[in-house]
Amino acid sequence: MLTIRPFEIDDRDEALAARTELDADDFDFLLGYSYRRGFDQYLEQLAAHEQGLGLPDGWVASALWGAFVDGELVGRTCIRFELNEHLLQVGGHIGYGVRPGHRRRGHATEILRLSLDQLAARGIKNALVTCDEQNTASARTIEANGGVLENIIEAGGRRTMRFWVPAS
Repeated sequence: MLTIRPFEIDDRDEALAARTELDADDFDFLLGYSYRRGFDQYLEQLAAHEQGLGLPDGWVASALWGAFVDGELVGRTCIRFELNEHLLQVGGHIGYGVRPGHRRRGHATEILRLSLDQLAARGIKNALVTCDEQNTASARTIEANGGVLENIIEAGGRRTMRFWVPAS
């Protein structure tokens, strides 16, 4: 059974390995992480960001959590509790990723479903979830969670599909 939860200090090695794996996909697994500060300070930063404190310019209150199956880190989710102009166009409420060795097992669909539950718990009824037009696997994941395509926009030289998904 897949669960999502905040990262803990014991997740350090797996999280850093996942970061390295997903660098090849140009996917930032640990948003805002810096080796200079260390993982323990990164966890403090994540906790503050969840409360809307110490946010870098352009960021909103959000939760960056790991996705685990039987204690093994299989992916992550970034759940944004509000949208700014940029997120309204290309980022959306939820960004998720699955480690390459764990793909095609339904994990992305479950990560998105559980993330939608977190938004619903905060009173958000409909979530914007986006993906690159070429990412058919992500589009299928979003549609599997009830996503309805609103439109496709061009931003930053990329075509982005924008879906609205009911939060549970």
